[in-house]
Amino acid sequence: MGVKRGLLFGLVSTVLVLGPFFDASAARISGRASTVVEWFDDANEKTVVPAYQYVQFNAYDLADKGYDFRIYGRVGDDLAGERSSSAKSRLYYAYLDKQDFGVDSLDLRLGRQFVTSAAGASVMDGLRLDYDFLDNYGLTIFGGGDVAYYEGYNAKDAIVGGEVTGTFFKTLDLGLSYLARFDDGLLAQELYGLDVEYDINDLLYFYSETQYDYLSDRVSYFLAGIRYYQFSQWKARLEYLYSLPVFSATSIYSVFAVDEYEEILAELTYDFAQGWRMFGRYTREIYPEFSDANVFEAGFEKLRTDRWGGYLSGVYRDDEDGQDLKGFKVRCTYLLNEYILGGAGFEVDVFDRQINDFDINSSSDETTSKRYWADATLFVTKAVNIQAKVERIESDLWDYYNRGRVRLNFIF
Repeated sequence: MGVKRGLLFGLVSTVLVLGPFFDASAARISGRASTVVEWFDDANEKTVVPAYQYVQFNAYDLADKGYDFRIYGRVGDDLAGERSSSAKSRLYYAYLDKQDFGVDSLDLRLGRQFVTSAAGASVMDGLRLDYDFLDNYGLTIFGGGDVAYYEGYNAKDAIVGGEVTGTFFKTLDLGLSYLARFDDGLLAQELYGLDVEYDINDLLYFYSETQYDYLSDRVSYFLAGIRYYQFSQWKARLEYLYSLPVFSATSIYSVFAVDEYEEILAELTYDFAQGWRMFGRYTREIYPEFSDANVFEAGFEKLRTDRWGGYLSGVYRDDEDGQDLKGFKVRCTYLLNEYILGGAGFEVDVFDRQINDFDINSSSDETTSKRYWADATLFVTKAVNIQAKVERIESDLWDYYNRGRVRLNFIF
């Protein structure tokens, strides 16, 4: 049993054993346990049967008011003995949260947790402190081991960072953040971030994120958008995205040239009846070394307000290099009674690809892939349900394979 699996197994066992103690000590508890079995064929045409035990557990006011504990992870194994990487055990988060730690408005979070800001994001084993001051301002600092970097537990694989946020003129939110990663004690990344949100008279909402790569002296990510939402039925969005990969300074990939990517998106949605929504979306994909692409998407969705639910949408991608795509997807769900919810879906994608780089008129290839499935949920009680799904994936290139999943959920 590896270090990670042993840690996860120990934490899950602790939750199961100490659950009654938490309840007896007046702590409020909640959570979810899911037992999952899947099966599918991998790229080597071997049947993989991964099985997982997921546990999500929350304990509030543990030992004293304001002390909360949260954990979410899984123990996994491959029942077919193929040692598939998809069946690995994982610990997603496990941390102690304390509000008003020592002084008012100072919150502490200790353990494995997800940290995110405009400067970057990661899963960290460490400490995070959040402090609110002067009503409209906040300060966050964090540091610990960077889970993305280490395979074992190495104190030299670390992450540190922080963020200062503030609200100005009642509707303008600004955030300035910093994040640094260390790989075996060496500075691997140093990133700065700026986050802006501005609401204009409950009519327009502007948002922007900027990430600056200090070691490479360039902007590595920029997002700016505006959303119009004056009317409850109509909503519109216009967005620009710029992205440039950021590699670790300790990685061999940091010396290779990388291409930037730009994207312009326009979207319109319309709620034309209760539970019914239509949308149309246009995306301009911009590449420096290849021709730009135009992507058109449209469809509608039915939220399940009574018995029926589902969606239907189509996409068409066109570029001058011949890398085109046409496809659609449809899904329908129906609540048979208070115990059974059934559903089915179908997806088709057709890829047109140019396979001769020297003569664009000489040869082309068309590959079609299909995926169709059926699923059902059995509501045994309000706290117990069983989900099942079977699907078949077909491709002109890779033939076909079947896959399925059965999940038993217990909510407490």
